[in-house]
Amino acid sequence: MDIATLIGLVGSFVIIIAAIFVGGSAGMFIDTASTLIVLVGSTFVVLMQYPLSQFLSAGKVAAKAFMFKSVPLDTLIDEIYGLADEARKGGLLSLEGKEVGHPFLSKGIQMLVDGHDSNVVKSQLTKDMNQSYLRHTAGAKVFKAFGDVGPAMGMIGTLVGLVQMLANMDDPKAIGPAMAIALLTTLYGAMLANMVCLPIQAKLNIRANEELTCQKLILDALLAIQSGQNPRILDGALKTYIAESKRTERE
Repeated sequence: MDIATLIGLVGSFVIIIAAIFVGGSAGMFIDTASTLIVLVGSTFVVLMQYPLSQFLSAGKVAAKAFMFKSVPLDTLIDEIYGLADEARKGGLLSLEGKEVGHPFLSKGIQMLVDGHDSNVVKSQLTKDMNQSYLRHTAGAKVFKAFGDVGPAMGMIGTLVGLVQMLANMDDPKAIGPAMAIALLTTLYGAMLANMVCLPIQAKLNIRANEELTCQKLILDALLAIQSGQNPRILDGALKTYIAESKRTERE
């Protein structure tokens, strides 16, 4: 689990809720009309922008912001080094049946064992890599849309509340509820965008880029293994994907 995402989400809401209770009654910050305008209204607007399948899949993709387990690149490089060393000693067929941790690496190793040409390996895995990146970023785009639409719906709710307030200036009792809608919809829209949707979108983009980097490293490694490159040379080349301060020398 990505503890930073969970701490950030919970912490931001705790701060806002604490400020509400310190300043007075929490009941004044709850309004059904404002909730409908921002949450339900934003949902319908975003639904217009994307196919239903992409919209519905965004929820599953959002789980990656909380549950995604990134593969440490140094651990992956160590595994690849072992595979490269074994392939150089016993040939590519010696890798058949090997248990490999990363599914992208597993697929690539199987292609090498099956004797596919390097151009075929590169073409197929590049296509898989690009499609995977597009799927990951598709969900992020939905949350970006919510982040854009939420404050806009909040502003629309504010205008609705102001119209109602101005239309009932002769009735003092109607001014309060109308003003509540005017202000709370803006608050709800800002919270939806800046405390939920935009942070999730940013984290999903980070995860997509992490996965893309990992797959690029694997592709480079597979082509090098297929060409019979020395494992130590390959190890040094792959470590360029790691920050220089975190690189370790192999014994």
